[in-house]
Amino acid sequence: MGVTFRQFLRTGVSSVLHSGFLYAAVLVFGCASLGYATSYRNPVMNADFPDPSILRASDGTFYAYATQTLDHGRLYNIQVSRSKNLVEWTPPEDALPVKPKWASRTQQFWAPDVKEHDGIYFMYFSAQRDHSDGLCLGVAFSKNPLGPFTDKGSPLLCGKTFENIDPMAFDDPATGKKLIYWGSGFKALRVQELAENRLEFRQGSVPVELVAPVPLPRGLSGDDPRAYFQLIEGSWILLHDGTYYLFFSGDNCCGERAHYGVMVARSRSALGPFEVKKEPILRANSRWNAPGHNSVFRDADGVDWMFYHAIDRADPVLSTPILGDRRDRRILLMDRLVYEKGWPSFFLQSPSTTFQQGPKL
Repeated sequence: MGVTFRQFLRTGVSSVLHSGFLYAAVLVFGCASLGYATSYRNPVMNADFPDPSILRASDGTFYAYATQTLDHGRLYNIQVSRSKNLVEWTPPEDALPVKPKWASRTQQFWAPDVKEHDGIYFMYFSAQRDHSDGLCLGVAFSKNPLGPFTDKGSPLLCGKTFENIDPMAFDDPATGKKLIYWGSGFKALRVQELAENRLEFRQGSVPVELVAPVPLPRGLSGDDPRAYFQLIEGSWILLHDGTYYLFFSGDNCCGERAHYGVMVARSRSALGPFEVKKEPILRANSRWNAPGHNSVFRDADGVDWMFYHAIDRADPVLSTPILGDRRDRRILLMDRLVYEKGWPSFFLQSPSTTFQQGPKL
């Protein structure tokens, strides 16, 4: 779309939204149960919804965003769903129905993260550039958390492989700096400062490496904890009681050899250095395989809730391949984090399978 950020701020989003789309969205949302859920049982959304991130908008509604999928023959570039209670979610819609001009011919739109600032919603995502095998970080914006989001016109950062993926934006309360985390494709997780407009890097800033992958020693395989660290991705950072916790995932998200879990590192600074916990805090169990790529929401009681995807061993694969490729059906789960001895953890270190008390909102 030929809309600049300045034009967008002047005209608003209403000129590019279709009234029929809005009406349909209102109908769908109106049919959802809006009551407060006192309990839940995983999954909280039984649909393909990989790499989820959660946003609470200024109106109190929750929005979840996820990687591209195929549903009933339609490709959704960036998925978005809504909820009033974090347990009951509307059917996903497409938050990025018009592809960026630099990625107009590709079908790799991954891992969105959306943040709100002064009534504008900024979406950070990764996508494959046209005529290239490498992935890029992109930025789009909207005045509506549902979208449609408009790409800023050029990628934020590109590379030759998939090292520039999985962005997460974070405003550091200690310094006021606007930061973006990403990585890795067998490279380190990184962070760099954004400019005031949140659309580009701050002039003169440089990326800082935070956590590096560790090659697996020869002869080790299976569920050895070290296997999770050979490829790391999916950064998510939060501040809890004066400590920054950087969550990330590894090793292999998908496929017949899926082996994935959530790890964590901690620091007194959003820019590191980080101390890495040597074992994953979330890993597979007999029901849920390859849990990971998380975001975190803090409820009214100050309790942190992790949202992440996992593969249901009883229904692991999408019924229709995406562009001929077999895809795992990675669905949305939620579990409570607890902090013990300076580290976050989960009960039994795996996804819950029974009814749980839900978040207080």
